[in-house]
Amino acid sequence: MNIGKQIKRLRIEKQVTQETLADYLGVTYQAVSKWENDITTPDISLLPDLSVFFGVKIDELFQLPSETYFERIENMFYSKKEIGDEDFRYIENFLNKAININKCDSRAYGDLAHLYNHRSKTLRKHASDYAKKAIALEPEEKNYHVALWDAMDAVCGDYYYDNHFEVIQYYKSFIEKYPNNYRGLIILIENLFVDGRHKEAKKYIERLKDIKQSHIYYMYLGDVAYAEGSCVEARALWNQGVNKYNTVWQAYCCRADRLTKIGLVEDAIKDYRKSLDIQESPKIIDGILSLAQIYEEQGKYELAIKVKEEEIQIMENEYGIINGESIDKPRREIKRLSKLMNR
Repeated sequence: MNIGKQIKRLRIEKQVTQETLADYLGVTYQAVSKWENDITTPDISLLPDLSVFFGVKIDELFQLPSETYFERIENMFYSKKEIGDEDFRYIENFLNKAININKCDSRAYGDLAHLYNHRSKTLRKHASDYAKKAIALEPEEKNYHVALWDAMDAVCGDYYYDNHFEVIQYYKSFIEKYPNNYRGLIILIENLFVDGRHKEAKKYIERLKDIKQSHIYYMYLGDVAYAEGSCVEARALWNQGVNKYNTVWQAYCCRADRLTKIGLVEDAIKDYRKSLDIQESPKIIDGILSLAQIYEEQGKYELAIKVKEEEIQIMENEYGIINGESIDKPRREIKRLSKLMNR
């Protein structure tokens, strides 16, 4: 039942001491302490007074523990296409209360970020749908196209709007504070690349080698070589990364990403397949998603459908997910691709 944890949470939220609660109920503060430490539970006759003191329903005194709520909330981020207004407000309220109790609750802060990102993604999808309808009615109206590129994070061509200045500045400062943070370096390098700042990225690439031996070091060196005009050197470095880490599925997937971008699609398909073949269960579906896009781009809708069916099988058989957005989304894609195939 975890009523003791609920009493403690509600008491801290109300900013009262155990003694204050004990005086109100006519019990000792030691009794309250025992409740909160799950040594004993309050007598059932005290439940109405507890509910009045905290301003909650009696049922709320027996709510699930916070850990279970966190797990349910986090599952919603991946299982629901949209989070309704009522659920959104409840989750937001729960997470803010958790932060009020513990200002250092990183999980609550992280989940709030995911919550707002999820809502943002939902709203952007609605925005793009409406923008497309407006464009269909007035194809020459610039403002409708502006609305669409805002909704879909499209490139407009102006450096000021398209660059990643803010995130780059943040991660530069972050790396100064945490110089050996591998993930931070990866994010910084990727964003420098997107903005065409390959020369600047070199010093950060060299740091990777000292922190962690990985295929990604060779992939990034190849990216710099390609940006500087040497396709032969780039491919040699990408191949070196795969050859040195030929049992690492991510190495094949990374090379495939690069081969796709330079038009060597058939070689990329082989790499994506290899990355899937050597993965242990449960498999990451990055390669699946890329293969589906490639086949659709080629007009091979039947193959794209087979890949999406494979995605569903992985979700069901390897993750045990049989419903929710992880299943619904590929099913929608299969319907869309089927229409394209039959038109």
